[in-house]
Amino acid sequence: MTAAKTTREEFAERLLKGSVKKSYAPVVDIDWDAPLDPDKFFLPPQVVTLYGTPQWEAMSRREQIELSRQELVNILSAGIWFENILNQALLRDLMHKNPTAATTHYALTELGDETRHMVMFGKTIARIGGTPVRPRLFHRIVINSLPFVFRGDVLWGAALVGEEIFDALQRQILDDPDLQPIVSRLMRIHVTEEARHIQFARDGLRKSVPTMPRHRRFVLANLHGVGGPFYRMLFTLPIQYRRAGLDGRRMRAAARANPHFRASCVSSFASLAAFFDDVGLMGRIGRSLWRRAGFL
Repeated sequence: MTAAKTTREEFAERLLKGSVKKSYAPVVDIDWDAPLDPDKFFLPPQVVTLYGTPQWEAMSRREQIELSRQELVNILSAGIWFENILNQALLRDLMHKNPTAATTHYALTELGDETRHMVMFGKTIARIGGTPVRPRLFHRIVINSLPFVFRGDVLWGAALVGEEIFDALQRQILDDPDLQPIVSRLMRIHVTEEARHIQFARDGLRKSVPTMPRHRRFVLANLHGVGGPFYRMLFTLPIQYRRAGLDGRRMRAAARANPHFRASCVSSFASLAAFFDDVGLMGRIGRSLWRRAGFL
């Protein structure tokens, strides 16, 4: 049966079977007692935001490793808050769905996966001796309001923006031999399970776009563009530099001007950008926002 002829229910059934065959329980599937290697990075050097800059070259290896630790803590913290938004949105959306449908059952399966990922991220931050990066009060108010907005097509678009950027980044780093083993294992688990979540969200949009009203398609094709400036802000938060003993504002400016960081951003968005183009959801405003943020 071709993908074009597969119904939404049949696609969900396939993902449910995949979840049965290959899912993880991070509490037992990661060796939390394994020692950390003091000479290994927490993120590969090439994806650290300052990599390749004069500031990076002036740092000792120990200082570079510490910056990679703080940037990992920042990324995992953001992952926890995003999973929180997605889970709330999924539960609210399911209130209006058929509880016997395979799509509902897969959404609940995804919700369970994301809950375990939040535990995995939190335990990793604690294991590597990090302090979570918490959103400010205003940001928490916005975060708590988003699940009321994320429904239907908007939910799938938001899920892709939230998941695919991180997924592409993780695929670049999970097999790096210079990476802490606990981080490699975390990335492997997350990539495996997120692949199904991404397929589910993509399938939802691919099937709904052809019958979507023009005004709704216009909104969706441009709304996702806010992800560009959001990620640019997120990846270069001054707090991660300050915690590594650096000047937060100066290092943020250096990172944003860093061609290596820009190339990493472009690479992480490439697959999602191609998908949005393919299904007709890359509007002029959305494209401009991603480009101005350095992702195109």
